[in-house]
Amino acid sequence: MSKPFFGTDGIRGPVGVEPITPQTIVHLGWALGTVIKNHYGKGSVLVGKDTRVSGYLLESSMEAGLSSAGMDVVMLGPLPTPAIAYLTQTARALAGVVISASHNHYSDNGIKFFSPGGAKISDEIQDEIEALMQESMKVVPSEQLGKAFRMDDAVGRYVEFCKGTIPRRMDLKGMKVALDCANGAAYQSAPAVFHELGADIEVINNTPDGFNINNQCGSTHIEGLQKLVLDKKCDVGIAFDGDADRVLMVDANGKVIDGDQLLFVIANSQQQQGRLKGGVVGTLMSNFGMEKALSDRGIPFVRAKVGDRYVMQELKERDWVLGGESSGHIICLDKTTTGDGLVSALQVLTQVQFMDKPLHELADEMPLYPQTMINVKLPSGAVAADIVDMAEVKAAVKQVEDQLQDTGRVLLRPSGTEPVIRVMVEGQDSDQVEKCCKQISETVSQLLA
Repeated sequence: MSKPFFGTDGIRGPVGVEPITPQTIVHLGWALGTVIKNHYGKGSVLVGKDTRVSGYLLESSMEAGLSSAGMDVVMLGPLPTPAIAYLTQTARALAGVVISASHNHYSDNGIKFFSPGGAKISDEIQDEIEALMQESMKVVPSEQLGKAFRMDDAVGRYVEFCKGTIPRRMDLKGMKVALDCANGAAYQSAPAVFHELGADIEVINNTPDGFNINNQCGSTHIEGLQKLVLDKKCDVGIAFDGDADRVLMVDANGKVIDGDQLLFVIANSQQQQGRLKGGVVGTLMSNFGMEKALSDRGIPFVRAKVGDRYVMQELKERDWVLGGESSGHIICLDKTTTGDGLVSALQVLTQVQFMDKPLHELADEMPLYPQTMINVKLPSGAVAADIVDMAEVKAAVKQVEDQLQDTGRVLLRPSGTEPVIRVMVEGQDSDQVEKCCKQISETVSQLLA
């Protein structure tokens, strides 16, 4: 769902989201099962999770709710979010459920749903589920209750899928690859994929205990991977987040390669091979350097609102296949139905081999523009959109844009999680960027004083 349900008794959720009980998850499972059965008839729903300790409680609660609606349940165990999307599609399930809070602390958790085709559920079905959450549960008669099964080979199926997204003639023999699994959902599948493709692998943070997911590791804390790459003289390092739908990489020099650069590497190489379909979708936060580098190569580029669902919408509307975010959430619709950290990493390494250049050379073809962001706190009752539309703010933005001309950009964006306005300025000169960002943020702060 676009707004996951977070928390259970004793489990913390994000600011502004009330903790909920296991009974609520049972209710949610029943609502999902009822809606799915009304649309498609009785069938199976897949349930997977990441490695955080609350997953045990939530998967049991979800199983009970789905069964009470008359749906069979197939338990997958710990798996990357995109693996559950893939298996939902290939196992002909009527829905997929992911229990994960992605890159968040272990004490958070959430629920996401996939449609039979392996994509996020539609807004219409989500609305129906939310409406049923307001009604009392009506458990089906005993003879209609759903049964529960376990898919013992779920990891193996996903590993084979990932390997199949690169050309058959390609392998990773002779390449030394460091992996940081974030003590999360990729702890089994990522080492298996890269080992079976022939890479010499060094692996860290692949021993989850329920509490160490994303703890100073993975794509949100990449320092450990940088050290490993340098210490072990690896060709490349790959870091996943807790549910492995995102990926960041480290080159042989220990430099972080973010999602914008990875997206550029894939697009640039595919264009040179004549295989790029359409252009690239980024977001409002995508680095201006990517926009310029793609433009210089004649590759169309558009910005969507921040969030993978908006990137996906733009891709489908334009019939393009490649998009993503600087966080490393990359969508390759010619390979899979959703953002997938393992698949994205393999696509980058495919381009490294095709271009016969190390990752740092390919990434350096896209200069990263300096970026400064300042969060301006909103007073109680203030509406961010009204502030952004003030004449004084627009004038301050216009003044900075005139200074930058076509060498940078300005973005004012209300936060979706905090009562702040994010003021962001990008440009070629870091000192100018910092000065301009302060100039706009001070104007906004003065208006709020």
